[in-house]
Amino acid sequence: MPESLGVAVIGAGMAGRAHAAAYRTAPTVYDSTLPPIRLVSIGDVNAEFGSLAARRFGYERNDTSWQAIAEADDIDVVSVVVANHLHREIVEGLLAAGKHVLCEKPLSDSLDDAIAMADAARSASSIARIGFTYRRSPGIAYIRDLVQSGVLGRVLHFSGRYWTDYAADAHIPISWRFKGAPGSGALADVGSHLGYIAEFIGGDIREVSGGRFATVISQRPKPLGAVIGHEHGAVSDELDTVENDDYAAFSFDFADGGAGAIEVSRVAAGHANSLFLEVFCENGSATFDFRNPTEIGLMLNEGPTAQRGFRRVLLGPEHPYIRGGLAMDATTVGFGQNEGFVYQARAFLEEVAGLPAESSLPRCATFDEGVHNMRLLGAVAESASRRGEAVDVTTEVFA
Repeated sequence: MPESLGVAVIGAGMAGRAHAAAYRTAPTVYDSTLPPIRLVSIGDVNAEFGSLAARRFGYERNDTSWQAIAEADDIDVVSVVVANHLHREIVEGLLAAGKHVLCEKPLSDSLDDAIAMADAARSASSIARIGFTYRRSPGIAYIRDLVQSGVLGRVLHFSGRYWTDYAADAHIPISWRFKGAPGSGALADVGSHLGYIAEFIGGDIREVSGGRFATVISQRPKPLGAVIGHEHGAVSDELDTVENDDYAAFSFDFADGGAGAIEVSRVAAGHANSLFLEVFCENGSATFDFRNPTEIGLMLNEGPTAQRGFRRVLLGPEHPYIRGGLAMDATTVGFGQNEGFVYQARAFLEEVAGLPAESSLPRCATFDEGVHNMRLLGAVAESASRRGEAVDVTTEVFA
């Protein structure tokens, strides 16, 4: 085990701040098995944003280039939380410098770049992982356990939707999130999460069909200053074109015969962050709504049919991540998305520190899993371009 681990986060936006806070908290959850964690640097091309984040979360300094972080001898672990099209250059540079890298999803903005990143990860001397944070939600992890243990059994039908409204206002300024090929909008932003969750619970997706994109706000004003995350800001009278999807939907078939459908939006007014899923299985069903993250709905095919129905299961210490993972780890004590980042950071640090897998949190997803997720998104985009035709995820190659 190393004597200590120096941490940096590249990107001081919304998700970058979540990573920065998570590394600060990660050593305080579960047993004290990690080496000392040094919070070294927040990297951002905007020096003001980087400095503010560094001071807020207790990092020693801020840097204005990823190269400075790659060259720093006091940094071992780096989260990359910037625009998708910047991932490849930064990640490959960090791996070449021997840094351990946790990259935000999706892995990149193109499948070719994602494949190149996975190749770089396989040949690197350090560890490279991708962050699919929702797998750390106790409710989602527990539903997966119920499926895999046979309590619920094989998934017959998965239904998921992820509705957000960060782009519902036409006056939200244009940013990198609104630029790129079809499928790089709402599908890549939140659909990548839901596609991963569907496979996390139900197994590999074999085929997609019914791909559908819509861009319902075609132009947005240019900002007068820098744009952070989903925040509003002062805008000019000059408009710029939105290139990608505000809304996306598709159906799919699991490799083992089950089926499902996913619908995502960034213009669902009134739904700030509504992730909802239903899983219908051989032995019953389960539901999860991230707006109520401390519970799931569960129905099992047990007892007289006249008495069957969904019951509310309150999540507590007997469920994944909770025992020891919170300062107060009692049933229904609040947890949500921020804790998911903490569990993710803790899992990554445990792997980097060399702790055995059997005594650690489940490992973070590999870059190969990130490539598979990109392949799934590519299949949806291809289906949409073919007016909903079925596309095989496993055999077709997407640019």
